[in-house]
Amino acid sequence: MVTIKFVDELCEATEQAMSRDLIEYESNNGIDVNYKKFALVLSDNNGAPIGVLNAFTAFAEIYIENMWIEKSNRGKGYGKKLIETLENHFKGKGFNNINLVTSEFNAPGFYKKCGFKCEFIRKNLKNPKLTKHFFVKFFEEKTQTQGILP
Repeated sequence: MVTIKFVDELCEATEQAMSRDLIEYESNNGIDVNYKKFALVLSDNNGAPIGVLNAFTAFAEIYIENMWIEKSNRGKGYGKKLIETLENHFKGKGFNNINLVTSEFNAPGFYKKCGFKCEFIRKNLKNPKLTKHFFVKFFEEKTQTQGILP
């Protein structure tokens, strides 16, 4: 008999076992997982953080998880600066795209101004503010080298 339970966090041994098995499966199919979490931190002149972009790479894509600009610094172009820094860092490194999901209340127009294209919208009929916008921005590279094993 098997059981299922909800946990707040996986134990390290389970995380490692799952990771090893997934990497082996993907490698057997010629795919490089290429999973790396990272963050871009924007700081003021005193070194205090006023903005963060959390993201990760997986296969040939960069996924933006979330972005935060401290309330008194919004509207000053810092969000765009974080996006541009992300793009410039990964440009020319063989990735296919940057993608993200945002809610209706959470500035989908901002991402359009940054050059992202909305691939689709999942409407929330009960709370339209939580309608999801799925965005992508493709790199204009001729070859994709990330996510593929040599």
